[in-house]
Amino acid sequence: MLHVLCNIGFLGNLPWVLPQSRLLHSTCNMADSGNILVQEGLRHLHGRLPPGWKVRELDRRSTLAIDAIVELIAPDRRSVRVAVETKSQLDPKNVVAVIEAFRVADVSPPFLVISRYLSPSVRERLRERTINFLDLTGNTYLVVREPGLFIETQGANEDPDRDERSARSLRGPKAGRIVRVLVDSKDPPGVRELAAAAGVDAGYTSRVLAFLDSEALVTRVGHGRLQSVNWPALLRRWALDAPLEARGAIGTYLEPRGLPSFLARLGKSTETYAVTGSLAAARFAPSASSRLGTVWVRDAKEAAVRLGLRPADSGANVLLIEPSDEGVLRGAAQHEGVVYAAPSQVAADLLTSPGRGPAEAEELIAWMQEHEDVWRG
Repeated sequence: MLHVLCNIGFLGNLPWVLPQSRLLHSTCNMADSGNILVQEGLRHLHGRLPPGWKVRELDRRSTLAIDAIVELIAPDRRSVRVAVETKSQLDPKNVVAVIEAFRVADVSPPFLVISRYLSPSVRERLRERTINFLDLTGNTYLVVREPGLFIETQGANEDPDRDERSARSLRGPKAGRIVRVLVDSKDPPGVRELAAAAGVDAGYTSRVLAFLDSEALVTRVGHGRLQSVNWPALLRRWALDAPLEARGAIGTYLEPRGLPSFLARLGKSTETYAVTGSLAAARFAPSASSRLGTVWVRDAKEAAVRLGLRPADSGANVLLIEPSDEGVLRGAAQHEGVVYAAPSQVAADLLTSPGRGPAEAEELIAWMQEHEDVWRG
């Protein structure tokens, strides 16, 4: 953690601290970069406060284990102290270190993390631990019970200063194949084994693993061997970065005779396909009757003709999806004559499907957690 001696005269040159009541008085010993982050973070915070609210930084001990204590003052002069920790960069797996910093400092909540940029997964983990946050791109979440205050604003969802060579999301076919192998493998594979199974070069695989490690989706021994995979969180992150519509071209069709008839014809067809969505999930975690049939198929238009489907802009009960990568067919298996996608693929597809899809995905993931020996190889 960085410390700095904050100069009141310098801070007084900032336009938002000109009024005497808003001067930030601080005894800190940060490096210049940390000093700037504190100043900019508090400037952003001031700009988001409701009319009549003020913020000031209090004098504090030089031995304080966190970066600042600020006071929020309501229009009726009630106030609350907020413990502040700054991080120029924060990965999801390091959120626990932030919590430890507040614990070591022996300060009481509310807590606030200020950073240059906080990714969606970091923000989610901070929320889960009731830690407020603010980043310089505009992402803000601040909840104070007394005096009552709630601020939430949306900033960037991607780091504006990201390294272009680093993997920074799970978009794209290659990342999807890596995810599927990681989720479906009971024993975490090595980098080369993973790359070979996914059909992806080892360099790209290594970058994806580094990204997953930083996002706390996998655990590695040092920077090498995989120790474990948080596969439910990994599936949810994949679905977030690469929703269903981003992984293939979707055609909407009507099967006038209903979905049972559609499945029966699929079982007799010579198409290369895999049923996903609600119809596939019902094999493992039955819920309400499926009203939408979703199928991965190589050529939607030709398959629709052979299966007797009618194109439909509204009232469709069948989705035929041409995959951007045939990795979606990995692990597909036949059941009662019909080919179904693997449970991991089905869960990911449902997470961003219309209607009850996300709820059905969570039911399927719950089943998968209870029956890992059935579907993980």
